[in-house]
Amino acid sequence: MRNDKDRAENLLRLGGGSACPGERIEPAIELVEKGNIDYIVFDSLSESEMLAFERHKMSRPGEGYDTYTERRLRRIWPQCASNGTRIIGNMGAANPRGAQELAIRVARELGLSGQRVAAVLGDNVLDSVRELNPVVNETQEPVSAFGDRLIAAHAYIAADPIVDALQQGADLVITGRVGDASLFLAPMVHEFGWEEDDWDLLAKGIVLGHLFECAGQVTGGYFADPPHKVVPELHRLGFPIAEIAADGQMVVTKTPGSGGVVSPATCAEQMLYETDDPANYIEADVVADFSDIGFEQVGLDRVAITGKVRGKPKPELLKVNLGVREGFRAEGTVFYAGPGAYERAKLAADVIRKRLEQVTHLKADALRFDLIGISALYGPANVANGPPWEVGLRVAGRTQERAEAWKIMHELETIDNNGPAAIGRGLRSEAITEILGYYSTFIPREAVNTEVIVEEA
Repeated sequence: MRNDKDRAENLLRLGGGSACPGERIEPAIELVEKGNIDYIVFDSLSESEMLAFERHKMSRPGEGYDTYTERRLRRIWPQCASNGTRIIGNMGAANPRGAQELAIRVARELGLSGQRVAAVLGDNVLDSVRELNPVVNETQEPVSAFGDRLIAAHAYIAADPIVDALQQGADLVITGRVGDASLFLAPMVHEFGWEEDDWDLLAKGIVLGHLFECAGQVTGGYFADPPHKVVPELHRLGFPIAEIAADGQMVVTKTPGSGGVVSPATCAEQMLYETDDPANYIEADVVADFSDIGFEQVGLDRVAITGKVRGKPKPELLKVNLGVREGFRAEGTVFYAGPGAYERAKLAADVIRKRLEQVTHLKADALRFDLIGISALYGPANVANGPPWEVGLRVAGRTQERAEAWKIMHELETIDNNGPAAIGRGLRSEAITEILGYYSTFIPREAVNTEVIVEEA
């Protein structure tokens, strides 16, 4: 941890390295090579991605972590070790220990002996949820109503165990389901020694984490809307860097010379992302009130966080993601082109619908037909200027049995030879996927027991 002199004079520099599991690697390389950062933080988990990793673990029990981790570590870890840049990420997903074992193997192969790798465990609370049987937020029924269909439960744990890992000298900290913003809060608490009940400072850290959890979204990604909102050189978008002082003053910038933009507008849009009540932004560490936040341009691609950010005591309950088996999804698309494409796509939809109803007697919980370019997003569109020459027919259904889902796929596979003329198999897709439904509940904080395992490569 930094001494008092360091705290008074130095700024902590954090880099946001990813927004999803298979994120671009080049911006992270830029961060560690040119960003002069103390930490690089990787966010690999949304709710749906967490369930995808659970599904992966069911078929391959030794995995269930972000498989992109190996490529990422091989590209950045040697430079991080040379710079003294520490790495934090939730790439452990449903199997943090598995990701830790992978990382140790990679470190040894790279000759990075002495690097310490921590795994943060405890977010898997399936047994506790079954025992406590809390009410599910979306159904208002107890968890037990899911029966054997409930296969996963992961709590959003706080920054505390990450701080513990850093205090034990971890160079790489791998977690499972942690609050996204908590990944960024942890190094602030560790470096500056913020107290666990200094709610205003913790809230500022959570706000910074929320801005950074989607990496390039605060530097112009998902922002561009020409000609109204122009982002220069979006093809080489740079990822964000935070300059943080011990008193909570913060500046958002990006890798020098990279593409993208950092402005009050990019920060404000990201601040509102996934926000319900800005006066009560609930995380496991603190409840933040950023209803009076502001952003000030203080230089080229440099924005200071202004206004008042306040904190309230952390919640007594922790949110839990639930994964529930909910059957199968069948989905496929076939494209039609040229004069009459619209009518042929409608005819194909009619043929498939009638065959599923009258011939195969499909048993489906839901079934829909979308004409891409016509009605897929906004319902029936105005075709006053004439029907388009490019139309995609998308058919999707949800069934309880895989055999029923296959019926939908079979009709799509055979519509080429037995229906109107289509483009052919080069522009089509079919897939059957098991559905893991996402639900949520809350359990007492004391029911979640975390553990930190640190091993040296």
